[in-house]
Amino acid sequence: MTAKTAVLTDGAPAPAWVFSQGIRKGPILQVSGQGPQDPATGEYLHPGDVRAQTLRTLENVRAVVEAGGATMEDVVSLRVYLTTRAHFAAMNEVYGAFIREHVPSGVLPCRTTIFVELPHEAMLVEIDAMAVL
Repeated sequence: MTAKTAVLTDGAPAPAWVFSQGIRKGPILQVSGQGPQDPATGEYLHPGDVRAQTLRTLENVRAVVEAGGATMEDVVSLRVYLTTRAHFAAMNEVYGAFIREHVPSGVLPCRTTIFVELPHEAMLVEIDAMAVL
């Protein structure tokens, strides 16, 4: 049986609770939900700006993906959690540009978008990912 290993990087915020930034088991890498936090300080960034929060969140996801030995090309699925449907278009624009830049093959990962309350009031967006290597 393949061992499960934690993925940890200074390129994304340290987990605040009882979970790993990511887990790798065999060829599967699961990235925990990331938010718009500064990786060095853990401070929530860009209050009220879903575009800037989406970009910071995706950069945090990418940092964990890369720490797990993968690239965004290896990501097969992303889940986006938004606090309100009104932010969908702005998030989607930033998300699309980021994915086009970091997935040059053009084979886009699957995505689910969910509207929820998030763990910290400053968060407008949270994103998790699954990659297969």
